[in-house]
Amino acid sequence: MEITLNDKNFKKEVLESNVPVLVDFWASWCGPCKLQGPIIDDLAKEYSGDNVKIGKLNVEENSQTASQFQIMSIPTLIIFSNGKPADVMVGVQEIELLKNKLDKLLK
Repeated sequence: MEITLNDKNFKKEVLESNVPVLVDFWASWCGPCKLQGPIIDDLAKEYSGDNVKIGKLNVEENSQTASQFQIMSIPTLIIFSNGKPADVMVGVQEIELLKNKLDKLLK
């Protein structure tokens, strides 16, 4: 299950994480985000128990974090590794691409 991220828990859950974290920056009114959401849900289920975290951050409710990472378009997905952005993807991403990127970090 994915983690619900916000301005308060982002540092602890993502930046201080000792495992890679995939963050989906989204908003409720965003059409493409609605397409990306189920893909993130499926990914979170598939990687449940693995050494990776999957989280979602609503940019409307958490503007501090969104602006810190200069989120201009949504959905934006960022894979964090060792507290730093390792990969940034803008727009809807297919599950296979995301799995490939996460698997490379887990090896």
